[in-house]
Amino acid sequence: MDTKLADFIRESRAGQVAEDILRKCVHCGFCTATCPTYQLLGDELDGPRGRIYLIKQMLEGQPVTEKTRTHLDRCLTCRSCETTCPSGVKYSHLLDIGREVVERKLQRPLKEALPRQLLKAVLPNTALFSAAVGVGRALRPLLPSALADKLPPAQPAAKAWPAKGKHARRMLALAGCVQPALAPNINAATAHVLDHLGIELFEADKAGCCGAVRFHLNDPEPAKDDMRRNIDAWWPHIEAGVEAIVVTASGCGVQVRDYGHILADDAVYSEKAAKISELCRDPAEVLLAEKAALISALAQRVASRGKLAFHSPCTLQHGLKVRGVVEELLTAAGYELTPVADSHLCCGSAGTYSVLQTEIAGKLRDNKLAALHAGLPAVIATANIGCLTHLQSGSETPVRHWIELIDEILS
Repeated sequence: MDTKLADFIRESRAGQVAEDILRKCVHCGFCTATCPTYQLLGDELDGPRGRIYLIKQMLEGQPVTEKTRTHLDRCLTCRSCETTCPSGVKYSHLLDIGREVVERKLQRPLKEALPRQLLKAVLPNTALFSAAVGVGRALRPLLPSALADKLPPAQPAAKAWPAKGKHARRMLALAGCVQPALAPNINAATAHVLDHLGIELFEADKAGCCGAVRFHLNDPEPAKDDMRRNIDAWWPHIEAGVEAIVVTASGCGVQVRDYGHILADDAVYSEKAAKISELCRDPAEVLLAEKAALISALAQRVASRGKLAFHSPCTLQHGLKVRGVVEELLTAAGYELTPVADSHLCCGSAGTYSVLQTEIAGKLRDNKLAALHAGLPAVIATANIGCLTHLQSGSETPVRHWIELIDEILS
């Protein structure tokens, strides 16, 4: 794709990244076949190829319009198109650049800006979010159904973490921002599974939100501050020799894996950010490396555990490129995995998308649940807190993080 970027961006790093991405696109349209919003809405501009054209026009100096913003806002950033693309187009990085330009050049009306400001203020702040969830649950009968549906039922408190100092091998865990309030046991369960395999997992003080909330709401500088804070919190432990940074929410994992790209032009943090990206692991990647020991442990507890449907989050299969690992482990654990039609398509959660694009997110959720329920599973498993809460809001079948199921078998 030929490009003639405008002066305002041509010489910047963002301009150079955008130009490289645009030049790789060959207009083939394969991406539209796997784009959830194009499949749902049937509009070329609600598919990756159309959005690429809109971004290209902006970067070449054409006016930024409400229409452009609408179509970019509707993108889930699911990265399914990147999996499909034969040319290796990094569409998500181009979208980040395009959205930032739109945010700078076109002021949002208050009815759109206010919810985004509230989300950026509340979600990354664990204490504030936890308090808001508690109040919401207490007032649930009084809330509008659209808001009440976003509040999952209260979960049991996290089980105690394994004792420290038992193992020479150590890994960090990202505590995150919303997961401790919505599903507090996930990291503890991961710690117990790794403890069984001779690995100590621990969280670092002062590390929190991965930066994804603010970054994907087009507020890059505060998002980068979130990333720098985590790097500062983790760095002494990295210097001390931790093997990995385990991120149990795949949506956060994709963000942490991108630290090196996002902070590449930061003179102070670029090298550290690249190291963080290198060390970032989803639990599935950690357990894949320990598969022989884990399979052996599961075999000692073999039993028929009933039907299970696994929803592979977009961030796991398209972002982190982890495919088939969780399914293999759950099968080894004794579950009968049911087939899920169109398993490559997004469930509609996509971070704050389900709050800001409720109609599209609801349709995608209903389509996904129909596919998951088709095999009559007793439980639905997934790997991302956003997907878990979004799916649970429309499902009578319990939705669990898969690592908790493994932990319960090993306990």
